[in-house]
Amino acid sequence: MNDTMDLLKRHVSIRKYKDTEIANEDLHELIDAAQHAASSNFVQAYSIVRVTDAEKREALAELSRNEQQIMSAPVVLLFCVDFKRLEYALKKNGEELDMTGLENFLVGTTDTSLFAQNFAVAAESKGYGICYIGGVRNNPEQISELVSLPDHVFPLFGMTIGVPDETQYVKPRLPVEAILHENEYDEEKYPSIIEKYDEDMAEYYQSRLTNRRVGTWSETMAKMLKAPRRLHMREFVLSKGFSLD
Repeated sequence: MNDTMDLLKRHVSIRKYKDTEIANEDLHELIDAAQHAASSNFVQAYSIVRVTDAEKREALAELSRNEQQIMSAPVVLLFCVDFKRLEYALKKNGEELDMTGLENFLVGTTDTSLFAQNFAVAAESKGYGICYIGGVRNNPEQISELVSLPDHVFPLFGMTIGVPDETQYVKPRLPVEAILHENEYDEEKYPSIIEKYDEDMAEYYQSRLTNRRVGTWSETMAKMLKAPRRLHMREFVLSKGFSLD
């Protein structure tokens, strides 16, 4: 296994950080590396808002329901889908941005996710730990107002970064055969694969160093996906000038 493969397979979410600052030069280097992610038609439809103001950080922590993690992390970032910069690019060429149709929304969320994952891998390659914060979608309108996001820009998720002050075991992933299909999609294999994976995850939950619990992967998914979540997101995304039709 080469170093890159090893790094990818060692990823864990870090929620406790040492009181060690990250230099601006390091942060800029990570962003520069992240920008080399693939981008649909090279639109680069993303931006980062770094939250350093103490009051704003406190508000973000409360709104995203991640108080302990955000307030203790050296660096707190909001990864945003961003078409405002593209609007200016079109104006320069005498055109107006057309946001009708679902495609721009998909391009923006894909671009931002690829960019963020590149950032995460780059950060871990330098010994930092990271954790994604989907909780920013709990109150996206208030968070947008907090950091003055204009139309055609919305927060997709947050991320905390710092020097890890905890050790975590890597979660077992689904086996490759659950993910890989050849020529035709095969759903008949899922019952047996899920049964074995539930056993592996139950063992992991009992053996990990913090937040031990009793449960399985399928039980967790059943609780999470049995009903719609964050129904406010559709109206919020529409209010920011994106189309979902």
